[in-house]
Amino acid sequence: MPEPSAEQVFTYGAPALKFGPGASAEIGFDLEQLGARRVLLVTDPGVAAAGHPAAIAERLADRGLDVTTYDRARVEPTDASLADAADFARASGPYDALVAVGGGSAIDTAKAISLLLTNPGTVLDYVNAPVGGGRAPAHPLLPLVAVPTTTGTGSESTTVCVLDVLDQHVKSGISHPRLRPTLAVVDPQLTWSQPAMVTASSGMDLLCHALESWTARPYSSFPARQPEQRVPYCGANPISDLWVERSLVLLAGAFRTAVHRGDDVVAREQMATAATFTGIGFGNAGVHVPHANAYPIAGRVRGYRPADYPQDEPMVPHGMAVSLTAPAAFRLTFDADPARHLRAARLLDPDGAGVPDGPDQLPAVVSALMRDVGMPPGLAAIGYGEADVDDLVAGALQQQRLLATAPLEVTPDDLAGVFRRSLELW
Repeated sequence: MPEPSAEQVFTYGAPALKFGPGASAEIGFDLEQLGARRVLLVTDPGVAAAGHPAAIAERLADRGLDVTTYDRARVEPTDASLADAADFARASGPYDALVAVGGGSAIDTAKAISLLLTNPGTVLDYVNAPVGGGRAPAHPLLPLVAVPTTTGTGSESTTVCVLDVLDQHVKSGISHPRLRPTLAVVDPQLTWSQPAMVTASSGMDLLCHALESWTARPYSSFPARQPEQRVPYCGANPISDLWVERSLVLLAGAFRTAVHRGDDVVAREQMATAATFTGIGFGNAGVHVPHANAYPIAGRVRGYRPADYPQDEPMVPHGMAVSLTAPAAFRLTFDADPARHLRAARLLDPDGAGVPDGPDQLPAVVSALMRDVGMPPGLAAIGYGEADVDDLVAGALQQQRLLATAPLEVTPDDLAGVFRRSLELW
């Protein structure tokens, strides 16, 4: 029987899931089922100040678990911050399991700690090539219970840890199925304290995850692969499509309300549900151009300091960085599958932002959402100009793992056009 020339198999993976108000109160029971006795709880200073990690740690201790808290996870982790976290864990351990309480930064920090406690080498050894060594972990990681307090990163479902590589001024990632958390505990009550800009930025990350996986290259368009060659991001497929389509409907109804009326319980729960659905979807299909562009946008930041985030140093929140080139990116990818782009626009806005069917419709819908939730009006507003385009393109081209999932071949000139059109969005 001849070997097929095109891929005929797609993969699907997800953590165990516990969802609902109050779910975080049950983590002690869940850890007991995993056989854990000594637990490292990972969080960041802002989330720690909100009190959620302390409340969870107290409940774990009430069940007889020995809990140590690491509360120095950096918002937008770096290779240095992840090494610091791993050093803390080595010195204070050993541990049977980890609990991450926070946004994607805390969860990704916990993934890196678990990786470095169980496998030899440094952070950079495991970062995707060509930025890092691209090494795959040889040994299983510790059980990780991921407890998101934001709605958007999807890190509680994915096989990816994202970080800034300081010496190279670029954001990259570590990607391997062993990084996927063992259990995701999604408690919408923990998201109620998110400030408006954090809600907006994480929500834009959620939106772009959904749209990029929906418009990703279909799994069946890749060359046939052997089992050991398959990667977690396998391209758009029937299961990811199902989750993402429902997520877009929820986003359309809840996103603006969650940003502007953060005490709206229904909107918060719908955003948590959308984040859960999208995490499962894009965690298998993958993302492409907006995320590839986001890495150099965040990694080369100069002086921008967003509201509602730590002000001690410049940063571009990940979801903001992703969103800023999304309208132009979806204009670029339109011809690969016009029907999908138009369907996404209609799911988010039945009127299509008043724009006729065509390549400008989805960009118009995304731009309208960005404007309504308070995103900056383009790259120029966060400090970039025409002179930065070549450098941003070079950084995006390093993200070949992501660009491989784009629905068309993306050239340097394509990326330059996207960055230029993104300098001023409105």
